[in-house]
Amino acid sequence: MRDKIRWGVLGAAKIADKFVVPAIQRSSNGRVVCVAARDGARAAAFAGRHAIPAAHANYEEVLTSDAVDAIYIPLPTASHFEWCKKALRAGKHVLCEKPIAMNAAQLRELIEVRDATGLLCGEAFMVAHHPQWAFVRERIADGTLGKLELVEGSFTYFNDDPKALKNDLSLGGGGVRDIGVYPVVTTRIATGLEPLSVHADITLDPRYGTDKLAICDLAFAGFRLHFYCGTQLSRRQHMVFHGSKGWLSLEAPFNPGVYGDAKITIRSDVNGEIETFEFGNVDQYQLMVEDFNAVLTGHRNTIAFPLENSLGNQLVIDRILSHA
Repeated sequence: MRDKIRWGVLGAAKIADKFVVPAIQRSSNGRVVCVAARDGARAAAFAGRHAIPAAHANYEEVLTSDAVDAIYIPLPTASHFEWCKKALRAGKHVLCEKPIAMNAAQLRELIEVRDATGLLCGEAFMVAHHPQWAFVRERIADGTLGKLELVEGSFTYFNDDPKALKNDLSLGGGGVRDIGVYPVVTTRIATGLEPLSVHADITLDPRYGTDKLAICDLAFAGFRLHFYCGTQLSRRQHMVFHGSKGWLSLEAPFNPGVYGDAKITIRSDVNGEIETFEFGNVDQYQLMVEDFNAVLTGHRNTIAFPLENSLGNQLVIDRILSHA
């Protein structure tokens, strides 16, 4: 059994370049050994930036390499399902960017392939590994907020570039799949519950056919989640959990360090105090990678966010997009 997992990367996407590959290289139990891109020069430049020993001009060379244990996939959303299956059937473990599939039917098939191969496959929801969300889950469970009644949130950025992959419907573009997944998954993580009903008001961009604004209302047992996500709005993200005895607010719930600090404010009606809790410069990407690697090195039994949880989230996203 290896002490360090050898990673291959399919694609030189921004998320890989800026966050995940540096996290793998910093991790205590993993290392990127090769990267592939359709443009060989781009792959070589990417490899140079991250001290990766090998660069390839096609993905198949990574999948067939005996030097690779696991594959990280940051390709456009519409390609995730295909390449996850190819990697698993090539005998490689897989960590894939979210959303890992275009719909729940694809995710169910991925679970079947994972089980048939006996390999590990996970969706790269880094938020599941940040300690601020464990803190939120504990405060809800211990009654700090009283009875939870309302959760509200947002995630927005501005990008109307016609060349952007996120604005290409054929590649799985659109705001719900890109960022709407986050208020949903963090509410599910924090409460352990699934929505009973889902409603959404979705505005499509007439130029691209992608959703540029989604205003969503989800009913859970005992509380509601109301959030919006947009791709042509000024940048913002927030999450608030409002109970009968207090409320809790996250300053940068999804991308600490980019949208703000990892900071939580709690206001209690019991003592009238407002408390602030700071989590410092936690690298949630590194924690995600180390969690995945720990299973492959035999130090953990299962990853923190398995595909069964991914399926639960995808079912919600499918219901939101059915209103488009």
